[in-house]
Amino acid sequence: MGALAKGENRFNETSSGIKLGALDQCSKLLGKVRYRMKRCILAACVLVIALIFGVSATADDGGKAATVKGYVLDSACAFTKSLNKPISSGCAKACAKAGSPLVILADDGTVYWPIAATTPSSGQNEKLLPFAGQNVTATGRVYQRGGSSALVIEKITNNSAQK
Repeated sequence: MGALAKGENRFNETSSGIKLGALDQCSKLLGKVRYRMKRCILAACVLVIALIFGVSATADDGGKAATVKGYVLDSACAFTKSLNKPISSGCAKACAKAGSPLVILADDGTVYWPIAATTPSSGQNEKLLPFAGQNVTATGRVYQRGGSSALVIEKITNNSAQK
């Protein structure tokens, strides 16, 4: 390979195996790949933003405002014993202290699982333990899914204390 003449490019030489036209094609191809990658990244960003706004929109669902009247008892007795009211306040408290979640068994037979409105969530037995075995009125927000009902309790009162 000798010295290059003025205006001559070594890629024009046939001995290098690469021709100027091939470099132009590679450059164009690389430009197309960059363009497509930018479009994919932009599409991914738009998707992430849409998901974030979609999740926050559904997170603000809020449930339905409701007032529930019924008995506070442990969930095991509500389902396995088919009780309409607890056996006793002491029994409901003992089950709750042993770890059984307390629920509100409404007068119409619906079982309401008490839940927290915060995430991460927390157990609600502490809030319901003073009312275990008693007939109560709870107000709050009801959420329903797949046949289950949950209640974010805003206020709870003992019905027998009101009489």
